[in-house]
Amino acid sequence: MIAGIFHYEFLQNAFLTGMLIGIIGPLLGVFIVVRRLSLIADALSHVTLAGIAASLLIERKFAMMSGLNPLYLGMVFSVGGSLFIEKLRGVYKHYQELAIPIILSSGIGLGVIFISLANGFNTDLFSYLFGSVSAVSRTDLWVIFSISILVILVIILLYKELFLLSFDEEHAKASGIAAKSIHFIFIVMVALVIAASMRIVGILLVSSLMTLPVAASIRIAKGFKQTIFLSVLFGEISVLGGLFAAYYLDLAPGGTIVMLAVLILVITILFKKFSVAGGGGAE
Repeated sequence: MIAGIFHYEFLQNAFLTGMLIGIIGPLLGVFIVVRRLSLIADALSHVTLAGIAASLLIERKFAMMSGLNPLYLGMVFSVGGSLFIEKLRGVYKHYQELAIPIILSSGIGLGVIFISLANGFNTDLFSYLFGSVSAVSRTDLWVIFSISILVILVIILLYKELFLLSFDEEHAKASGIAAKSIHFIFIVMVALVIAASMRIVGILLVSSLMTLPVAASIRIAKGFKQTIFLSVLFGEISVLGGLFAAYYLDLAPGGTIVMLAVLILVITILFKKFSVAGGGGAE
């Protein structure tokens, strides 16, 4: 595969896209997990599926729209879903967690309707569901690169505010932080990353990349910044290792990436367990 990367554009696209996703997915995932919003990635991924299905339906029904990249409409739906989640969190002030299953269910419902109108699944839709190395175009790469730069800048510029909001929202608000605006920016970033990641990981598995590396890093990290570093490291290992495995074993990359992330999680759990047991025995 190393030699192929220098000769084939689709492998270059997949490799570079994977590197970017391996950074921004876990980077946002740390804040998602700490804020106990892990299911938001699942909800937005299903809304993105509805957008992809709608795009493929439009492409099938209207010949003039045949060149439409489903990634764009998927992003529109994902961002729209994130805005609805924020709106519903305001409506259900005492039951804010209800917003996520409401949007998740709506996304699934819309997706099924659009798929049925398009006369069922096709090859394109399967590549979005489970990821595909060959499906990543140079346009996709540039879109994901732009989103990555935007996400990294937002994290750098709003790191202090996001940190305070993640651990003590009431104190953050009392300190004068514009919590509502920052949370709005954050959830839009999450929506864009989910839509961007679907080409490599697949819509149904993208939330795993935002939570599994974080779950592994939490077991062994000794501070928040170390958690971020290890999450990104585990994310990169999962994505790049998964892409190599998928290439040589002829498998869907989404599955190999997620299972490698699961393996890393299991290793960290066992490492923590035995290190604690060893420390206890020494005492």
